[in-house]
Amino acid sequence: MVSTVYEFGGFRLDSGRFELSRAGRSVKLERKPMELLILLAGRSGDLITRTEIAERLWGNEVFVDTEHGINTAIRKIRYVLGDDSEEPRFVQTVMGKGYRFVGPIVAVQAAPAEAPATPGKAWSPPKDDGSASATPLEQPPAQTVEQPRATAPPQRKSRLLLWIAVSAVLALLIGVSLRARSWKSHAPKPEIHSLAVLPLDNLSGDPAQNYFADGMTDELTTMLAKNSTLRITSRTSAMQYKGAHRPLREIAQALGVDGILEGSVERADGKVHMTIQLIQADTDTHLWAESYDRDTKDVVTLPSEAAQAIAKRLNSAAPLTPLARYINPEAHDAYLHGHYLWFSGQNDRAGEYFRKATELQPDYAPGWSGLSIYYGAGAVDALLDPRTALPAQDAAARKAVALDDAFPESHLAMAATYWLYNWDLPRADQEVLRVIELDPKFAEAHHLRAKILGELNRQQEAIEEQKKATELDPFSRPFAMALAYTMARQYDAALTDALQRLESLPNDPTLHWILYTTYRSKGMTKEATDMLEQRMVLMGDKVSAEGVRRAFQQGGYTAVLHWQISDMERRAATQYVSPVDLAYAYAQLGEREKTLALLEEGYSQHSPLLLDIQNDPAFDFLHADPRYRSLVKKIGLPPAW
Repeated sequence: MVSTVYEFGGFRLDSGRFELSRAGRSVKLERKPMELLILLAGRSGDLITRTEIAERLWGNEVFVDTEHGINTAIRKIRYVLGDDSEEPRFVQTVMGKGYRFVGPIVAVQAAPAEAPATPGKAWSPPKDDGSASATPLEQPPAQTVEQPRATAPPQRKSRLLLWIAVSAVLALLIGVSLRARSWKSHAPKPEIHSLAVLPLDNLSGDPAQNYFADGMTDELTTMLAKNSTLRITSRTSAMQYKGAHRPLREIAQALGVDGILEGSVERADGKVHMTIQLIQADTDTHLWAESYDRDTKDVVTLPSEAAQAIAKRLNSAAPLTPLARYINPEAHDAYLHGHYLWFSGQNDRAGEYFRKATELQPDYAPGWSGLSIYYGAGAVDALLDPRTALPAQDAAARKAVALDDAFPESHLAMAATYWLYNWDLPRADQEVLRVIELDPKFAEAHHLRAKILGELNRQQEAIEEQKKATELDPFSRPFAMALAYTMARQYDAALTDALQRLESLPNDPTLHWILYTTYRSKGMTKEATDMLEQRMVLMGDKVSAEGVRRAFQQGGYTAVLHWQISDMERRAATQYVSPVDLAYAYAQLGEREKTLALLEEGYSQHSPLLLDIQNDPAFDFLHADPRYRSLVKKIGLPPAW
């Protein structure tokens, strides 16, 4: 057999020998990925559809789901080649269609090669005319061993020997069969106690549908946590592997799980097609796979149905919860879109979709809880005027709880409104404990409780609660542990945690803000200014970053504070600026009257930023002032002086 060798990017692919090498060293690649790589290389530049790949590589083989087989093969090819799906050097994804080999490649004829030593059918390399063949090669005839000739026995003896031989063969076959059955019945079943749901691939061919793929991933994760006794990795922990082409065993080890659930979803022409595959991570063994086809109006129940099937397969099904009320599919889609935007930090746009969900279905609790959290987050970030945002937050939260008292996020929204709108910290703590009772694995609830406990001056409890949140969801809110330490005035612990996380997340603006606050609180003004400047650059505001840098050069940190005051006063002409933010700057300058006046103005606006004033050393010089003490009492904070 003449072997075609393909050379590209330092790699050498010998189709006849079924070998991939680089710099003379063999690169390990399993059978199906190798077959697919040879097919792509042999048709370099041509689009090869997923349908054609399935036919060429699997043909009539009994395979649970070729879509997953293709996804897995592509992932393994990209891993060994060091390729990137976003900026491919070799294998390009044509969304909704298939794949194309795009790298420069040279094909040469090599010396005749032996048939590849791979299990199952052998690979026949693509013909030079582009019509690749996947037909199994004929196997060489078995060698025969010539036996010594013997004198023919009498007829009776011959029959007896024949009967003995047949009996021996039958006994052997029966023994093998019984042993196989016994092995199957006693073979250890795979034990999976923990599972990560990797982000579903969007096969719709439209990047605008990414929110739908991520939304279905979120709901599948949530439903698995509800409908099984498995430990399910959090959404944000698994989401970091979106688009990653690493071996599943590596991903599972990093996440500390036994199993991986991966798949894809495609929505087009009013139809949804979802495929999912369960894999035992340590052996990369496919345990179960399923495909689902639904009309878009029936997609709401799909994650729950799939989660129950997986839980049953792993003998870990939890008691079924009562069926939810009817959900308008358009309202559900709007909620998924809002949820996607909220997690990506686009709170304003998220609010639009949450509001749309409530308009499409006024009795849809998730829409109202999402809308409530949008208003609360906007007030906390001082992007929305609390005088209008907080009453709207309260109304939406109460609506969510009234519609679905068993929905954890409804009670989370209610806890947030007791905290931010009512300034009733003990009641907020009771409500967040209700959330944890409904869903002990809900990291967001533990994070909110850490904030509430910190403002109640129960600092060590707050730190422990944030540790629980971080343990449940290590990749969500990477700043949160450092924030808990900073609120407790454990600044060295805060710096250690934040700087360690900054090594892996150097472009996280919130981490830079926490470091700025911590350095400022320690009196390390040069380091604080550096972090503030870097944060502004990361936020895309190079003009302000330059203003801060120049101010520090000219007048030190005092000049930076004056620059901040001028900047906030300028912005206040066109947008809401919290008087409490201004009070922070004046407090650091030691201007007592101006600081107190701004804090009182913040109280008249019901600014939620007042809840943290006792945790910041900037206001310590006011602790003996009667006006300050009266303000703390009216807010409802336990005195910290």
